[in-house]
Amino acid sequence: MYTVHGKKDQHEEMLNQHASLVKKLAYQLKAKLPPSVEMDDLIQAGMMGLLDAINRYEDIHGAQFETYAAQRIRGSMLDELRNTDWLPRSLRKNMRDMEAAISQLEQSLGRPPTEKEVAKKLDLSLDDYYDMLGDCSGHQLIYYEDFHDTDGGEHFLDRFKGDDSNDPIKGLLAGDFRDALIEAIDSLPEREKILMGLYYEQELNLKEIGVVMNVSESRVSQLHSQAIARLRANLKEKAWTGAV
Repeated sequence: MYTVHGKKDQHEEMLNQHASLVKKLAYQLKAKLPPSVEMDDLIQAGMMGLLDAINRYEDIHGAQFETYAAQRIRGSMLDELRNTDWLPRSLRKNMRDMEAAISQLEQSLGRPPTEKEVAKKLDLSLDDYYDMLGDCSGHQLIYYEDFHDTDGGEHFLDRFKGDDSNDPIKGLLAGDFRDALIEAIDSLPEREKILMGLYYEQELNLKEIGVVMNVSESRVSQLHSQAIARLRANLKEKAWTGAV
């Protein structure tokens, strides 16, 4: 007979068995986030996601438990990040300033600006600009808050979005966003284009990319932040000029 106590024991066994999966996923996510994000917070949220997966999972789902659990764990970590507003206000401002500088330079130069040109536009030394890129290591292409401007107006991502209002990310992918993103990636400087392919298609981590590109891990992080800023600037320009 399957007792409640037996079920509890089984849940604890599965928690212990898959705790390493939580840590693995936390470290993968942490590599994409600013230093201000605490690893312990990610792991704690991930463990809650694992527990939820254990409680919900049934063999009839037809999926391996680890695959199902990984989805719940990642989702729980992302929910924690959104709920705790992990991006400091100063970092948000730096990212907006960087995107604006890149956009203005691209319009005036007719090409992607160099790092020196962006630094000069921001009135920074090249070293200070590199520091800014390093601080923005967790910069992402899409944020959920992107769909809601603080003044209540339409955000540029809304112009790409399809009809699925319940899932804005799904709405983007169902609309013109995918094509616009592919075009924006193709317009990146060659080095950054290669980096994005290694990171998102080959799923290499920053250290592995550094080995392939023969640069330091910190330099890879800087280039990734800059590539994301270029993509966001490009997508904003396409949205507001009606090029989608």
